[in-house]
Amino acid sequence: MRLWLIAAAAALVGLGMPAFAQSAPSQEAMRELADRFDRAQLGKDLETLEAMVAEDLVFVGSDGRRQGRSEFIAGWMDPQVTFEPVTITDRYFLPLAPDVAVVGGEAVLRGTAGGQAFSSRIRFSDTFRRIAGEWKAVHIQATRVPEARPQE
Repeated sequence: MRLWLIAAAAALVGLGMPAFAQSAPSQEAMRELADRFDRAQLGKDLETLEAMVAEDLVFVGSDGRRQGRSEFIAGWMDPQVTFEPVTITDRYFLPLAPDVAVVGGEAVLRGTAGGQAFSSRIRFSDTFRRIAGEWKAVHIQATRVPEARPQE
């Protein structure tokens, strides 16, 4: 009887624990996810961005302000802003669990805003979580990197 109670308790505890049938995402899968997300942002692809950004996104912009999904998407969709092609350097892919991954790197964003040229070097970190089978950005951090000052 005692053995049966222990087995039943173990089974009940097991029911409350998540099953990790999937392994962590591969480097290639994370690269494809990150590339698709970057293309959607720079290409002003509203449909893809809306599909890839979680409703409860936390976005910390390069100015340090915390914003949400609507502000993040609106920033990329602004018709007064255009972007030149971007190269991402110092890229990294960090799988945290089967359904969570962080992608980051450094980029120089160049383009025009309201007819004025701009250039901004940022270091970013995008955290993705698989929700209902789809990868969604749940947290984005962008940090402005000061331009190097010439040696005196």
